[in-house]
Parts: sequence; structure tokens; C-alpha cells
Amino acid sequence: MRNGYRKALTFSYDDGVTQDRRLVRLLDQYGLKATFNLNSELLGRDGSLLREGVTVSHVKVPPEEVPALYRGHEIAVHTLTHPNLTDVRDEDEIVRQTEEDRKNLTALAGYEVRGMAYPGGGVNYSEEIAGILRRRTGVRYARTTVCTGRFDLPEDLMTLRPTAFHKDFDRLFALGEEFLRMEPETPRLFYIWGHSYEFDIDDSWGRFEEFCRMMAGRDDIFYGTNAEILL
Repeated sequence: MRNGYRKALTFSYDDGVTQDRRLVRLLDQYGLKATFNLNSELLGRDGSLLREGVTVSHVKVPPEEVPALYRGHEIAVHTLTHPNLTDVRDEDEIVRQTEEDRKNLTALAGYEVRGMAYPGGGVNYSEEIAGILRRRTGVRYARTTVCTGRFDLPEDLMTLRPTAFHKDFDRLFALGEEFLRMEPETPRLFYIWGHSYEFDIDDSWGRFEEFCRMMAGRDDIFYGTNAEILL
């Protein structure tokens, strides 16, 4: 763990939607760090999603805004156009979706993009796909959506499992309190994932801010991006 810390907290957010503007302001306010996983060929595209009976905006951040918006955080791969890679039968297409997105985002970010989140819900990765990415792309870690409820460091960075989903609030707060109380002898990681547009479904921004406030400002926690902690 960085600088001798035994506890680290990080966030991971997918899709690069305009609600990230509000999220970045919130994270910056509390000194927290996140990784934002973007689809480079969808940047700037309008859209909406129906979630839990509510239509929410799913407008992608324009490419020219990316460097400034995510400054101080991390930009990472989410594939060019967001296919579930388990449905892609052509290995070369898996590589193209991943590596070309990484190259595009590297050019936008102004630094080498090395991280990734697998796109899609449910089963969105496999050991085979992880092996392809490991052999044929510059991706160094890839996050799944399978939560562990634990703070263990990942055994395999290419099938990285987060601790918790950001809107499972009862569990999130309970885990947060447990994490704050811990005095571990070995490194522990609290890794949270989600999509910023999900806060619009039930206007739960305030609840998430409560969590950020609770977790912030601790001198025994390293607040970093995924790459700062994992690589």
C-alpha cells in the first residue's frame, strides 16, 4: 500500500455520463478519489435509461471536457461502444474494443491509461476474456461487478472484484463503519463501484454525501484512484 498505509479507499464509476460533473465536485469536496471508465466512441452522445420505473438522463460527457472534468482522478477503459464482452465471439474484436478505447483515452487523458471496468451487467467477464486482455492489450487491471463484501486485496488484477455497490446503502454504511474501526496488520482495501446517474433515480445524492463525509479526512486511510492503489 502507498506510503505505508494499511487501509485504502477508492471508487470506480462507469459510462462517463454528465452526472459525473456533480459526482466529481462531491468527491473533490471530501478529498476522495475515483476512477472513471469511459467509452471513447460514445462520448458526447445523448441518451436516457429506464431504471426502477424512472427515466434518467444518460448523456455522455463530450470528449473535449474529459481532461478537465476528470483531472485529479483516473480515466480508464470501458470499451469503445459498451458491448458485453462475453457475447463477443471474435477475439480480435474483444481486443479492438479494449485496446482502441485505451489508446483513444490515453490521447485524451495525456497519460497512459492502464485500467478498465468490464462493460455490462450480470455476467460480464470470464477467465478466457481476462486472459485475452492480459496477453494482447495494455490493460493492467480490470474490474468486474461481483462484490465481495470484504476488504481483501485482489488476487488477480484482471478479474478484480469490488467490495460493494455504491447504492446498497445499508451495507455500504455498515462496511464503512467496520473499515473505520479496523486496525489491520496487513493492507486492506475498500473498493466501491457504480454509475453516477443512479443517484438521480431516487435523488440519493444526499445519502451518498453522508457516506463521503463519514469516510473522509482520516489520517490512517490512503485516498487514491484504482491505479494509485493497485499498480
